[in-house]
Amino acid sequence: MPQSTPSKRTKTLRSLLTAALIAAGSTAATMYFYDALAIRKASAGESPRKSAPAAMPSPIFVELDPFTVTLNSEYKRRILYVGITLRVADDDSARTLTRYMPEVRDRILSLLAQQNADTVQTADGRQHLVQQLRSEISQPYVPEPTSPRVNDVLFTAFVVQ
Repeated sequence: MPQSTPSKRTKTLRSLLTAALIAAGSTAATMYFYDALAIRKASAGESPRKSAPAAMPSPIFVELDPFTVTLNSEYKRRILYVGITLRVADDDSARTLTRYMPEVRDRILSLLAQQNADTVQTADGRQHLVQQLRSEISQPYVPEPTSPRVNDVLFTAFVVQ
């Protein structure tokens, strides 16, 4: 029997099938190596902290009773009514401030009484007052060996009449 030669149609079909297999194989290989590279980069850049996020400590506040102070003014006497809450860094600072509360209040009252009514009504004046209060309250309380760490002074009420 004579050996049959593949027809032109079969050759074309075989060539197309071979080209499709090569294209599919190269696409699969490219995707595999690209994904493997991306995974290696992601795992190399990951730190142990990202896998287990650290719990943020809850804020510690020390709320003070409101203050009523007579302010300096050019024309007439003005009254400042202010509520203050302190944000502290740790429990030791909160305990120190609570233990020395009469002295804390005295320091705040002395500082508030020195203020000018027109100045404390401005945003800059209040910001300056916050800085002064934080500095004054953070001073050591004798015989306490360490100073309380006051992070912020928050006004919860602020009225000038």
